[in-house]
Amino acid sequence: MLDSSNFRRAVKLTAPVFFGYIAIGIPFGLMVVNAGFPWWLAVVMSLLIYSGTGQYIGIALFSSGFANASSFWASLLTFVSIEFFIGLRHIFYSLSLLETYRNTGKWKFPLIFTITDETFALISSCNIPRDADKGAYLAVISIFDYSYWVLGTLIGAIIGNFIPDGYLNGVDFALTALFIVLMINQIKASKDFLPSLVGILAACLATALSYIKINGKIILPSQHLILTGLCLGIVVMILLRGKSAKSKKSEGGEK
Repeated sequence: MLDSSNFRRAVKLTAPVFFGYIAIGIPFGLMVVNAGFPWWLAVVMSLLIYSGTGQYIGIALFSSGFANASSFWASLLTFVSIEFFIGLRHIFYSLSLLETYRNTGKWKFPLIFTITDETFALISSCNIPRDADKGAYLAVISIFDYSYWVLGTLIGAIIGNFIPDGYLNGVDFALTALFIVLMINQIKASKDFLPSLVGILAACLATALSYIKINGKIILPSQHLILTGLCLGIVVMILLRGKSAKSKKSEGGEK
């Protein structure tokens, strides 16, 4: 266990995440209630799924009639595929934290379950006090981040129950706003606009296909729009990056 000073130090480190998760968690809770789902579903999703983007997309899909699509298994496959690609980055987070999480004992499972973008950033950059239990110190950081997200969701869901119908229209734009902010931060950090441009063009193409009809049938059903755009973007990026890597390799060989 941790002494009081190390405990306070770990909690203080999570303060920025507190404000971020409360700000994003409240709109999610509001969005769930506005979509017609019971308030407790928002809390259960945050407790069990703990994926901000994944939860937003999940509610957006189901509130749009995704679950009532003609083919249940096709819809389920689409949903699982989207969530998989969204969470794919966590594999790389985990690989980079293998050494950090070594010898954390009973804390290993909660540490693995509660890894998110923000928690990864804190853990990968923090200095663990020499006199602190490494597993307990990292667990305090991770669990407090987790509690902030659940708290934000709970606040939003409860508030949503007291807001009259019609006053929450447009709250689902929080998902779009979240992605815009993430995209801007990614561009600033990487100085590379190409992935965002490819993603935008892929989304536009997928959207266009969902409106085009051939022999009275839509080329791309709306429930497959997100997955199609995601796959298009990934394929194009693989081809572009592969071509770029080959070009650099050939230039290096000539030198």
